[in-house]
Amino acid sequence: MNQAIFRFGFPAHEPVLSYAPGSLERTSLKNEIQRQSGQEAEIPLIIGGKEIRTGNVGRVVMPHDHGHILATYHKTGPKEAQLAIEAALEARKLWMGLSWIERGSIMLRAAELMSRKYRHVINAATMLGQGKNVLQAEIDAACESIDYLRFNVHFASNIYEGQPMPGGDSVNRLEYRPLEGFVFTVTPFNFTAIAMNLNTSVALMGNTTVWKPATTSLLSSYYLMKIFEEAGMPEGVINFVPGPSGSFANTVLEHPEMAGLHFTGSTGTFQTLWKTVATNMELYNGYPRLVGETGGKDFVFAHPSADPEELATALVRGAFEYQGQKCSAASRVYIPRSLWKKTRDLLVTWTEELRMGDVRDFRNFSNAVIDGVSFDKVMGYIDMARGSSDAEILAGGEGDRSVGYFIRPTLIEVRDPCFVTMKEEIFGPVLSIFVYEDSAYSETLELCDRTSPYALTGAVFGRDRYCLMEACRRLRYAAGNFYINDKPTGAVVGQQPFGGSRRSGTNDKAGSQLNLLRWVSPRTVKENLFPPKSYRYPFMDEE
Repeated sequence: MNQAIFRFGFPAHEPVLSYAPGSLERTSLKNEIQRQSGQEAEIPLIIGGKEIRTGNVGRVVMPHDHGHILATYHKTGPKEAQLAIEAALEARKLWMGLSWIERGSIMLRAAELMSRKYRHVINAATMLGQGKNVLQAEIDAACESIDYLRFNVHFASNIYEGQPMPGGDSVNRLEYRPLEGFVFTVTPFNFTAIAMNLNTSVALMGNTTVWKPATTSLLSSYYLMKIFEEAGMPEGVINFVPGPSGSFANTVLEHPEMAGLHFTGSTGTFQTLWKTVATNMELYNGYPRLVGETGGKDFVFAHPSADPEELATALVRGAFEYQGQKCSAASRVYIPRSLWKKTRDLLVTWTEELRMGDVRDFRNFSNAVIDGVSFDKVMGYIDMARGSSDAEILAGGEGDRSVGYFIRPTLIEVRDPCFVTMKEEIFGPVLSIFVYEDSAYSETLELCDRTSPYALTGAVFGRDRYCLMEACRRLRYAAGNFYINDKPTGAVVGQQPFGGSRRSGTNDKAGSQLNLLRWVSPRTVKENLFPPKSYRYPFMDEE
């Protein structure tokens, strides 16, 4: 038995490759994109390490070319969901007893495989299946995924080192037990790294999962599952069950040993899951842990002292990278009248010149939204603005779904600060702008705080330090991730732990040890070194 005392040190962030013309990584990635484009993969369920094909299949298509089928996938039903639960509970018996150092070593092995062997595979799958350009795929599917794996192992070291103070006649310790049961992980389409982290953060702490990936990100999710297997993840620790959740969710949510839900997705879906868990409380052996990161209506607020070029750059990148399909994307902006003309000119010019098209053309900044449902929803908001006297479309506003789900990046100036596009999450390439009078800075901060029910990310731009700190104070609860003179997207693992509150989620901060703590159930153990031999205390003796 290895009796060494060991901790995993602070890791470095994974370098972001440039994919510049002529670079080796560009050539390798383009070859992998061509390979994946030229085949139709079959995606089975993976339960207890075994591939299962139900025969009830769906299609995985390219958002930018929805007639091109990338893969067919087999759908999970109640019977397969029950098998996944049983596999997770069986695997838990050995997995929870394995040293956390060994569990961490598997995660680090997965990180090395993603960095060295499968970087282009996971990037290509994310580009083709989820509609990301090369840079967005690199920083998400490769770098952030690798960072989550490496940093979480370090954060786990910090957690396990947290022990109570010694007693003079006792030995005291904390055991960080996994939860008593299995964890249901429900992952979104927009970040491959989130799909990876929602499972591995839970598993690192000794839990096992039943994983329902988004049907619009199945290609990259399937490759993640294969990487986990190659890294040495034991059978049944993570069980891959694709398909519409409505066909099997009740099987999972009604099981007595469901111990937790790790979720990223829409606010409405999370609220429905929360209500279902509450309704089922009498069925459970304990109180399930509910951890969710949901929607956002993320703001940028400019003070009159802001630099228009810095502001416009942050808005174009923050609003339109990955077609605005980030829960952190800039969606509403408050600009003082004194800055508006120069900022507007830059915004309109840059937005209109953004190249849009196929992800395989690396010159394109913008690509397609994820599917037809998203296309119709986003275009509905644009049409609403087009038909309103309270709004004016300054740039973009066009959509075409004939080949791919393409929507031009769109700027909307609103006259009513509570116009629908300033309040509701759109999740597409739409930025709404309200111009306020310079003298109304403080009042408009209050307006920003109360306009939206969400509180995920936000940013303030300016050079006046007193006013920046006023914004930071007044918007204390308006954003879980707050940025000064930067766009509200691009949180880095270990630097800006990510999450928000209000209707944006439980704010359990992925990318830090705060999230990992949610997946353990501590036990205090005290050993008395000199137990007493009588019930009597000295005060009971006679004078």
